[in-house]
Amino acid sequence: MKHEVLSHLKEILSEEQISTNETIRSHHSKDESYHTPALPEVVLFPRSSREISHILKLANENGVPVTPFGLGSGLEGHVVPVQGGFSIDFSEMDNILEIREQDLLVRVQPGVTRSTLDKALKKHGLFFPVDPGADATIGGMTATNASGTTSVKYGVMKDQIRNLEVVTPDGQIIHTGSLAQKSSSGYNLNDLYTGSEGTLGCISEITLKVYGIPEHITAARATFKEMTEAVDAVTSIVQTGVPVARMEIVDESSIRQVNDWIETDYEVNPTLFLEFHGNEAGLNQDVAFAKEILSDHGCTSVTFEKDTRGRMKLWEGRHNLAYTYTHAYPGRSMMVTDVCVPISSLAEAIVFGREELDRQGLPGGLVGHAGDGNYHAFVMIDKNDENEMHKAEQFNEAIVEHALARGGTCTGEHGVGIGKKKYLEAEHGASLSIMKSIKKALDPNNIMNPGKFIDIG
Repeated sequence: MKHEVLSHLKEILSEEQISTNETIRSHHSKDESYHTPALPEVVLFPRSSREISHILKLANENGVPVTPFGLGSGLEGHVVPVQGGFSIDFSEMDNILEIREQDLLVRVQPGVTRSTLDKALKKHGLFFPVDPGADATIGGMTATNASGTTSVKYGVMKDQIRNLEVVTPDGQIIHTGSLAQKSSSGYNLNDLYTGSEGTLGCISEITLKVYGIPEHITAARATFKEMTEAVDAVTSIVQTGVPVARMEIVDESSIRQVNDWIETDYEVNPTLFLEFHGNEAGLNQDVAFAKEILSDHGCTSVTFEKDTRGRMKLWEGRHNLAYTYTHAYPGRSMMVTDVCVPISSLAEAIVFGREELDRQGLPGGLVGHAGDGNYHAFVMIDKNDENEMHKAEQFNEAIVEHALARGGTCTGEHGVGIGKKKYLEAEHGASLSIMKSIKKALDPNNIMNPGKFIDIG
């Protein structure tokens, strides 16, 4: 990096906000994925939108690549600075700026984590529903359009965004929305920047919708003999309009991991984890109706958890599945991939995924946000075994092609990053050229997270 660029950085930021330390750079070279790390040249820790603006102006003028960094909990290499340059870490911008109880809105900086936000909201009888499992930052969740276990009821990240403050590659500070519930004014820039994975600018502030904490919550675990029966039950629950808040499907291999991790004795069969939110009378009706549907589709047993401790233990097993696989296969790395299909195709897709995983002879399991057709594969691989890496890539390609052939998408929530980049043309066709035109217009020097899903160089 040019000496004058570093000199200018020292005019923008204090000494402790600039790091060329090898350990710090290494931490910012990777995420939780299996993708090859790449070191940034400098790691920067801005404390305000104004400082980000100055950084991006400097980078734009000198052609320096910029990669935004939250916590590094992503799964497709989004934060890997494949072309070096600046890694911008938002951990110093971690303030909850405003909670508007009457408007059911909260305004936060990008470095605020999901758990920190939920803890602050709880004091006001509110909660934020998007739960990707990891304690990710709100900025990272916005950049990847994260979702998770509650998306079947509350929607994904883009459904919660009311307004964003974004610093553009040339240093402008813009706002993409307002505080109003709806608008017919202008292009929808909220949706453009949500899910843009740091390729169009840096998100420096987020205004989110929040919700009142439900009066009552009930969780359930339903077991089936066959995966198709479990998914058919999901389809019926969705089609009949039962307002279920979470509906997760877990295969036999993953149930074994849950049992080992949290010392349970759950029956090792395809299982649905469910959760219902509402007032007591309505919730009882919803639970009774769902129980009838489960029984009609061959559910062999259903166990309800109404107290907080029981619910937490149930979801602990689901949320920690990735770590249970890692501990169960020491010396191996995890490739986590996901696809999303129309819910009518979910049973076929999961069965195909399981058969393909077995055909490749790879250890792992399948879980899914069954209510919205999104499923994930945890594949344990030896990164030093070239043949095994090839099998993992073949598996990934097979389930993506299967999903696309059924009108689905190559990724439901993990994002494109490095791993899914090669599938975009097959999924989007001619519209990919429109995306490239947007990228060229907003980032003509291609400094923002270059080498990721939109190539213009």
